[in-house]
Amino acid sequence: MMKILKMIGTALLVLSVTACVNHDDYYRSDQYRKPAPPPTYDVPPQVIYRIDDHRYISLENYDHCNGENYYIDTKAGIRTQIMSGNLSLYQGRLSIADPTGMNIVIPEAPGGSCGDKGCNVYLGYSSDGGRTFKYKKYMQSASPHRDSENYSILVAKDGFYVVETSEYAKGKFDSYVRRYPLFPGLDFDNRSPYPEGISGETFSTSKKPLPNLRTPSGQDRFTCDASIRPSNLPKKK
Repeated sequence: MMKILKMIGTALLVLSVTACVNHDDYYRSDQYRKPAPPPTYDVPPQVIYRIDDHRYISLENYDHCNGENYYIDTKAGIRTQIMSGNLSLYQGRLSIADPTGMNIVIPEAPGGSCGDKGCNVYLGYSSDGGRTFKYKKYMQSASPHRDSENYSILVAKDGFYVVETSEYAKGKFDSYVRRYPLFPGLDFDNRSPYPEGISGETFSTSKKPLPNLRTPSGQDRFTCDASIRPSNLPKKK
């Protein structure tokens, strides 16, 4: 009897530990940054976001716009796998307008519901021209896909702006802005990511105007053709 109780206690402990895994830890793990590849589908790559004539985000090996995403710079020979999933679920604006090409920021907004407490929603950021990406929380939401419509992310030479506008106040009131400096070696996982003399800021658009930042291609939203489907999907049993 004692042996059975001990086995039950051990099982409950394992379940408890599993249930309490920090959601943030997943985004810092190799499982998130380099996920196991899904089945290979016979679909052509889609350019879901174009920065200019040689830089873009490519969706590959996908079904229903859900697959592997890559940041690609054909001129610099860069091909970096970033977050997997359906990036086009992010419904907000994205303007990548750093003239040096070093600063890249790519948000996501997973579908589905995250419950009453919501879940942390992340963006990938790079300060080395897209060779490497790290991840930072930019939103907490019970419905990231829906709420992402209220966000604009603007990328400049000296950092990036996260702009939030209430869905009830669009075009009527202020937007809330957070500006984050971005430079080589920056890691938001550090307790104090900025060196002395450098800091971010918050402001409202009624007090300070946003800079006019526009992606060279003119694109400011993700796009994906959901009608493109693999012909080699696994047969249902």
